[in-house]
Amino acid sequence: MHLASVPDDRARRDPNGRALSDASRTLTNADLLHQVAAAAEHLRDLGVGPADVVALKLTNRIEFVVLLFAAWRLGATVTPVNPGLTEGEVARQVDDAQARLLVVEDDDPASASIQVLAVGDLRRTPRHAVHATADLDDAALALLIYTSGTTGVPKGVMLDHANLRAMVEMGRQGLGVGPEDRCLLILPLFHVNGIVVSVLLPLATGASVVIASRFKPHTFFDLVETERPTYFSAVPTIYAILAARPADERPDTSSVRFAVCGAAPASAELLERFEDRFGFPLIEGYGLSEATCGSTINPVDGPRRVGTVGLPFPGQEVRILDARGAEVPAGTAGEVAVRGANVMRGYLGRPDETAKVIVDGWLHTGDVGQLDADGYLTLVGRSKDMIIRGGENIYPKEIEDVLAAHPSVLEAAVIGVPDPVWGEVVVAYVEVAPGHAVDTDLLKQHCAAELSGYKRPVAFHVLDALPRNAVGKIAKPVLRATAASTGPLETSENPAQKVG
Repeated sequence: MHLASVPDDRARRDPNGRALSDASRTLTNADLLHQVAAAAEHLRDLGVGPADVVALKLTNRIEFVVLLFAAWRLGATVTPVNPGLTEGEVARQVDDAQARLLVVEDDDPASASIQVLAVGDLRRTPRHAVHATADLDDAALALLIYTSGTTGVPKGVMLDHANLRAMVEMGRQGLGVGPEDRCLLILPLFHVNGIVVSVLLPLATGASVVIASRFKPHTFFDLVETERPTYFSAVPTIYAILAARPADERPDTSSVRFAVCGAAPASAELLERFEDRFGFPLIEGYGLSEATCGSTINPVDGPRRVGTVGLPFPGQEVRILDARGAEVPAGTAGEVAVRGANVMRGYLGRPDETAKVIVDGWLHTGDVGQLDADGYLTLVGRSKDMIIRGGENIYPKEIEDVLAAHPSVLEAAVIGVPDPVWGEVVVAYVEVAPGHAVDTDLLKQHCAAELSGYKRPVAFHVLDALPRNAVGKIAKPVLRATAASTGPLETSENPAQKVG
């Protein structure tokens, strides 16, 4: 089934069944089809047709989902735009995507070189009879997802309908999502995780979706108790914040089968602490926009291995490669490469960059990991994040996990800074856990007990909040820039210090 026909299929099977809700309203399956048809008419009247691009600069709301299906109904492509971008950043994305139309919030004073539609003006009632979607091409471009741009100018990841359909089927098999499920969406809809895991997967499998406008830690579990979701997807930061809520908070989470933890690595300690407290498992997975969201996942019902990001989704392959591109044995660290029908078509207008990351059908992720004998993947970091101290390779995640296990630390980020003796040394940035104060001497003692000497941070910086990108990942380039602007460390380690 082409994903553009999901509203038609749901309305035919169960017209009065619940499809979508947000803070303002609820749509049945018949309502969803009705509004998608009306929006498609409106877009067509504004000149949108096959292969055109519609940019959606919207917060999490029902209209985003309606417009997604409406654009696809016309054979058009959607590029989600982060509402937090500056006017110049929006213009760059809209221009790069060659969008025909930009849809914005009613109070957004957007100025663009293309047509702008305020979402409140979107047509909600079709003027003509609703007809089933015509046959659509699976090779047609469905989404243009722009990378966060923390390492350079954002690139448009081209995902076609075949990519999305494959990922939805992989998610259905890997997570066991079906008609009895209800997904709570808390991640932003401008991110592929929010679109695929929290909207397309449930709607295409007969489940329903509750759209939260944004994550609010004080009221999150009130929403869980009211809406009774069976699953949701979030990033480690959200789980760390929830795990740090006052100990006397004991919400009713009995409806939740599992929650997906992705977008950034999480510590094993956080996963175990969260599950012990709230009574449902965090299923850690791994993926990236270039692979339509997910590549590995810990089994929901099978053996989970905490500290790993699980097994490949059904239909995907994962390999670990050395610097020459050769596959390495189990237990050996190297670059993670993935292959499957979910791998992107490429980067929009960037064939050279596409050729660098997709080689013989394998997507070279730039992440460093290792597979165990049973095929479970463990991530150790990004290749660009690796620290080389005195010839020793250090992967920040190991140190970050140690720091995050300390009760005074909500999250940690570790970077390498230049050192005249060792080449690089380890520097840690920590975010204070609510209700705690960080004592760096105690952190040093904690690291001394858990880490070899060469892996221990030589400096700790305590922050109220770590810098993050729009998806919630810690923005290490910001930390590196901060470290560079403050100059070299005042003291260097003694070169006679024992390595290890």
